[in-house]
Amino acid sequence: MAPEAWVYLLRCRDGSLYTGWTTDMDRRLARHQAGTASRYTASRLPVELELALPMESRTGARREEARIKRLSRRAKLALVYERRRVTATRSSGAA
Repeated sequence: MAPEAWVYLLRCRDGSLYTGWTTDMDRRLARHQAGTASRYTASRLPVELELALPMESRTGARREEARIKRLSRRAKLALVYERRRVTATRSSGAA
C-alpha cells in the first residue's frame, strides 16, 4: 500500500536543510527543483533530496515534520545518516 504522505529533508546549495511534508513526493521535489515550491529553497537552488519518510497519514506527516523542524542541525544530519545506514544494511542483506 502506498503511503498517504511523506516527510522530507532537502539539502540546499548553501548546505542548509529544509524540512517539509507532501502527499506527492515526486511532484513536490520537482517543484522545489524548479524554484516554485518555497521561497526558502528557491533562493538556494539547486536542492537535493536527503531523506524521504513514508507516513501513514497526513496528520502523522505534519506532526513528524514539526518534530524534525525542532531538532538541531546535528540531530537532523544524524537522522539522515541513520536512515541511510539502515537502508544500506537492508539492501546488502546484512542482519
